[in-house]
Amino acid sequence: MVQTMEQILSKTKFSDPSSDKKPLIISGPCSAETEEQVLATALALQKTGKVDVLRAGIWKPRTRPGSFEGIGTKGLAWLQKAREITGLPLAVEVATAKQVEDALHFGVDILWVGARTTVNPFSVQEVADALRGVDTTVLIKNPINPDLELWIGAVERIQKAGINKVGLIHRGFSSYGNTQYRNAPMWHLAIELKRRMPELPMICDPSHISGRRDILQEVSQEAIDLDYDGLMLETHVDPDNAWSDAKQQITPEKLADLLDGITWRREHSDKKDFNSALEKLRAQINQVDDEIMLLLGNRMKIAEKIGVYKKENNITILQTNRWNEILDRAVSKGEKLGLTKDFIVKYFDAVHLESINRQNKVMNEDK
Repeated sequence: MVQTMEQILSKTKFSDPSSDKKPLIISGPCSAETEEQVLATALALQKTGKVDVLRAGIWKPRTRPGSFEGIGTKGLAWLQKAREITGLPLAVEVATAKQVEDALHFGVDILWVGARTTVNPFSVQEVADALRGVDTTVLIKNPINPDLELWIGAVERIQKAGINKVGLIHRGFSSYGNTQYRNAPMWHLAIELKRRMPELPMICDPSHISGRRDILQEVSQEAIDLDYDGLMLETHVDPDNAWSDAKQQITPEKLADLLDGITWRREHSDKKDFNSALEKLRAQINQVDDEIMLLLGNRMKIAEKIGVYKKENNITILQTNRWNEILDRAVSKGEKLGLTKDFIVKYFDAVHLESINRQNKVMNEDK
């Protein structure tokens, strides 16, 4: 029996991100290739009993022509048949008004806006206009580039079209190969968007973050540890021979193993002793944070005094040798305290930039 989206979502955290309900699990092939492949994958996913929604790519945006760009609208009939057989609701990516029209014609339950569409406000607006007056669920992937405003703008365009059931998909950001990931997760950006829009559920797409099977478990676990509201994972009955993104897809059976291997955590605990101990530790962190802010304030006052001295003696703000000396010293001390070099460099880069801004203001305040 096919369940309504309301029935499906009511059992998951997607309907209430602050609840202890189970995360929403969306899975299926990167691309619908043949009717046999779609049905076999759907039946195998249904057999696991762990998947809430069946996904499949019908239209595949590609960087260059010549690559497989999706089977097209005829694949929607295969998905419709898969839903009739398994009872699993359907999720499909759309990028144009015509794709929205076709997906809705075949009763697709969830539409998602892909990363290549989110990056273009004109494309998002076209999708939003096509959705006016429709009561459906729309998920919005982060843009390819790390730009929160584009992501937020896409959400706002869809919401202004009258769509009330809106969610987010974090699929990582392009980093031009300077990472172990296909798309660097940049967790801090997704966390910042959750902070700005806490009412919107957020799903993680470990498949597109990882780009390969061997780190899917690791990325999925991190997402759950960060209290994501669900996972979207690509599965295929014969992943090695998939027509697209073969390296990041796994079989439905492997998906079941992956989900079984995750330690599922909750945001809250009803245990009084746990909450009491946690509050004490948080109070200590608040105290330390206050002390850090006080010390940073004092550091900036000293930087301003240095700016006055440099101004009086016509000395440049940036002193490369001094900056290298500060950074080397900080990394050496920090690593002894268990801090990673990456964190230390990012932290001191921010402090250094603020110091430069303060000195620049001092040196040019009379101009």
